[in-house]
Amino acid sequence: MTVAKKAPEKRAKKTTRPRKPTQATVRLRYVRSAIGAHKKHKIIIKGLGFRKLNQVVERPDTPNIRGMVEKVRHLVEVVSS
Repeated sequence: MTVAKKAPEKRAKKTTRPRKPTQATVRLRYVRSAIGAHKKHKIIIKGLGFRKLNQVVERPDTPNIRGMVEKVRHLVEVVSS
């Protein structure tokens, strides 16, 4: 007995188009240096995407980001849009 092989199915090409942000965002400013801070706080600052003082970044408003901001609330501030 021989087994018949199926022909590979052709997939439709996915079109890549810019997506509109459907999620709310929060703008954060790095206002105080993390030089004397705990190592975990430095990691959180880097995880939020900060590189320089007074830098403003926009992140999605999720519980994870909110928790990170809460941990380093003495180093960052929420900027109104």
